[in-house]
Amino acid sequence: MKLENIKCFLLDMDGTIYLGDKLIDGSLDFIETIKNQGKKFLFLTNNSSKNKLAYKEKLESLGIKVSEEEVFSSGEATTIYLNKIKPGAKVFLLGTPLLEEEFIKSGFQILKDRKEKPDFVVLGFDTTLTYEKLWIACDFIRDGVEYIATHPDFNCPLEDNKFMPDTGAMIKMIEGSTGKTPLVIGKPEKHIIDSIIEKYDLKKEELAMVGDRLYTDIAVGKNAGITSILVMSGETTEEMYKESEIVADYKFLSIKELNDKLNKKQ
Repeated sequence: MKLENIKCFLLDMDGTIYLGDKLIDGSLDFIETIKNQGKKFLFLTNNSSKNKLAYKEKLESLGIKVSEEEVFSSGEATTIYLNKIKPGAKVFLLGTPLLEEEFIKSGFQILKDRKEKPDFVVLGFDTTLTYEKLWIACDFIRDGVEYIATHPDFNCPLEDNKFMPDTGAMIKMIEGSTGKTPLVIGKPEKHIIDSIIEKYDLKKEELAMVGDRLYTDIAVGKNAGITSILVMSGETTEEMYKESEIVADYKFLSIKELNDKLNKKQ
């Protein structure tokens, strides 16, 4: 698909629009270009440690004005997926208070201990993770409780080329203890794109995924059959890209270079 024919850009946030609390150069101009060209955008993140309101507030603090409906996370995609299977299910959640709030608003019962067996164990990007929560989750998983993860990212990029361990690292830790791996909802799995298409009434041929990670952002483009655009402002290095079997439809140094392309400055 030619870039000029894309009608809606799905924008990763961490490593694509900002790093930590610093806006990546060109992000504001890119959003303005999209609006001026009559196109749409949706901020799509695998980071499930925050809810829609928290992302809205963070984006606005960086100068990007958005509505809550212009933000979609793997956490929300997971609630949509689970509500199709078992509305109001009992969930043992490894997640932040903000993710827990999103699950409660979606009608789920959140269990806090091992007294009652849940319908699902859900692993999110839990920056409040404790050994007790991890232990209980592993016990439930060993007992056969269905195990789901919001996303598989190993690291969350920060400023100054630093990272913090993400859900993918927690998946490996749980696998080491239980020998089991989860069903993943977020990028690179197509479940998250299917949820977006359903919720926002979009078509695959109108979509492009813009992100910095090969194994999530670019891979979801391939898995879901939509255009993929790699930016080199986050996790992926040139060496990683050369060695990877995952190839993007387009590749740019950053969102600024993509914006220049849309404005035909290249």
